[in-house]
Formats: sequence, C-alpha cells, structure tokens
Amino acid sequence: MLAKAARSPKSQTALWVLLLAMGFGAGIAGYHYLGSEVLQPISQTDYVARTDNILRTTPLIDGHNDLPYLLRIELQNKLYDSSFDFRHALASHTDLERLKQGKVGGQFWSVFVECPNIENADHPTHSVRDTLEQVDVTRRFIKEIEELEFCDTSACVSSAFRSGKVASMLGAEGLHQAGSSIAVIRQPFDLGVRYVTLTHNCDNPFATAASTITAGGQDMGLNTTQSPVIFSHSTCFELAKTYRNAPDDVLTRLKQNGGVLMVMFVKRFLNAEDPDSADIERVVDHIMHVVAVAGWDHVGIGGDFDGTVTLANGISSVADYPKLIAAVMKRGATDEQIKKLIGANLLRVWAENEKVAVRLSREMLPVEEVWEGRLFTRWNNPLPLLIPNNPNRVAALDYP
Repeated sequence: MLAKAARSPKSQTALWVLLLAMGFGAGIAGYHYLGSEVLQPISQTDYVARTDNILRTTPLIDGHNDLPYLLRIELQNKLYDSSFDFRHALASHTDLERLKQGKVGGQFWSVFVECPNIENADHPTHSVRDTLEQVDVTRRFIKEIEELEFCDTSACVSSAFRSGKVASMLGAEGLHQAGSSIAVIRQPFDLGVRYVTLTHNCDNPFATAASTITAGGQDMGLNTTQSPVIFSHSTCFELAKTYRNAPDDVLTRLKQNGGVLMVMFVKRFLNAEDPDSADIERVVDHIMHVVAVAGWDHVGIGGDFDGTVTLANGISSVADYPKLIAAVMKRGATDEQIKKLIGANLLRVWAENEKVAVRLSREMLPVEEVWEGRLFTRWNNPLPLLIPNNPNRVAALDYP
C-alpha cells in the first residue's frame, strides 16, 4: 500500500552526517548539505540551522490536534463545503500551509467527542455514534489532502515522512467514547484509531478522571498496563498545580513503565496561578521538568492545537514548532535529545505496544468482560431457547 522511496542524495547525506559527527568534539552539531560532495559544519549555537537539519531527517510528531472537532461544530462534518479550504489560511491553528512551515512530519488527529451528561454509565448516549462520525470525517479529510497519508502502524510514519507526506493518525479522548464497552473499543481500532485516553473529564467504568483522583480516588492505570503508555497532551503538576497535570510520582513511574508524556501548550495547564504569563519558555520549563524527573526518553509534544483559544505566548499555530525546538536547544539539548522529544520516543512506545499486542493475541482470547452493574435489554417478543434452562438468559417483560 505504501510506496517505497528510492534512496535520495538527502538520505545519503543523513548517513554521512551520522558518521562524520562521531569523530568531532563539542561545538559542531552537524553538517549542512550544500550540493554534491559539499558539507558545511553547523555551529552548536546556530539553532535555526540545527533545527532545520533535524526536521529534514526526523519526523516531528504532534500527539493531539482537535481540528476534526472544529469540522464537526462548524461544518457538521460536510468537508466538501466550498468554504473549507485546508490548503490555505484558516482562522484556527492548523492548515496545510502552516503544517509545512512548522515542518510537521506526523499528526495525531483527535476524534474527540465530549463527555455525555448522564448520571449512570448505563444510560444511553450518542457517544459511540458521534465518535464513529468523527472517525469517518477524519479519514475522509486525510484522504482528501494529497500531502497527508493515513497511518495505522508505527512503521508507516517513517515511510510517509520519507515520501514527503504528513503521517496522519487517529486518537480518541476518553473511554466514554466507546460507550464504556470493551467490545466497542475494538471497533474504532479496526477503523484505524491508535490511541484512546482512559478518561476525558468524566469517570467511566474502567477509569477515574483526574477530578476524581484529586478528590481522593486512587490512580491504578500504571499498576495494570503491560505496555508503555502515553500522555497524549499533558503537563507537570509540580509547575502548574491543576488536577489534569502529572505529578512527579507519576513521572517517576512513567520512566519505569517506559512511556512518554507529551507536553501541551494550553496556558492554564502551563501556569495555574498566572495563566496569561505562560509563554514558550514556560512550555520549555515543562519539557525540561519531565526530563529532570523521567529523562529524555520519556518526553514528547502534544500541543492541543485547535482545542483551545489560550495558547502559550509565542506559539500561535502549528507553524511555530521550529521556534519551540530552538528554545529547547538553548537550554542545552543535543540533536539526539531533540530527536527523541519530537517523535523518536513516541515511535518507540508505539512499536513496543504493537509487539505487546501481538504477544497478548497469542496468549489470550479477546476480553469479553463487562463492568459490574451493566444491564442487557431485550425485545419484548417470544424467542426460541439457545441453551435450555440457561440462568443467564435475559427475560423480556412478558416472556422468559
């Protein structure tokens, strides 16, 4: 399905840079390719050149973008409306022109729908229907834009990047989107969704939201997982004491788990006491705090573009990623550390999850458990018995 890209002069140059850089000391970060047989050293303090060099060879992958939700609320998912022109300047944070300016190599598009207003998880909602509609519109959107390529494996991301495409993946935000059903979770996966957060702002039968944990509940997620996890868009509680942020004990356990926290750019989660002052340097503060507690192997980027109107000062759209990378470099990050931050860590975690999924598929059958208190309904009509004297048969109002 994916076209194989022939090795180009640029890909050969990337190999030369790797080999040559091994033989030089501090002060040179890499090399510019200036044409046939010509390489020019890049100064460690030339942050623009270093950033450009990295983004030509390593895909920058953002973990969370809410553009599909804007398609829902503004276009009612009618993509072919003439007023929607993704190729040029949209009023929001994301369009194709700015993706290119930001040198974005991969994007997780969120198929988010909001928490339902219900008192009991067994109450009927439109969450599953609406989620499937968001999967549909996002898949159609990706297919419509030639420069995007849908990916549902970690290997596809690198292949798409080598082909000059923006790898485009799907992520969901909260198990309420699966109608609180393990069986339903499998269906979005089959449609290409590659992550689902445990919760959004509401509890569900499988996980408690951050607000419940703050109120004294227990966080058990890292106790039970067999795979490394991602925080698709989060920040550090130590720097912004708001309930959705990750405290240091979770960051420490994240290191043990092998997972990644992807730092977002929303002001109130960057600085809870003075949100208006949160700027690009504050984003870097959160990145470096994850590094200080968990290490460079456990940090990534998940901006939350198009899901907020309060982005950090100095970041206005997806076009501003090179500015952020340069700001991290100024704190002393090496090129290899930057590569981990912008995508290598996420791809490692994704690939490990794929391996765990293969192993578990060999070791166990699909899970059929339902949560305690789950009710099954039945049509009020006489029906034949499948198993005589079955005590688990759901009775109808007038029939056994």
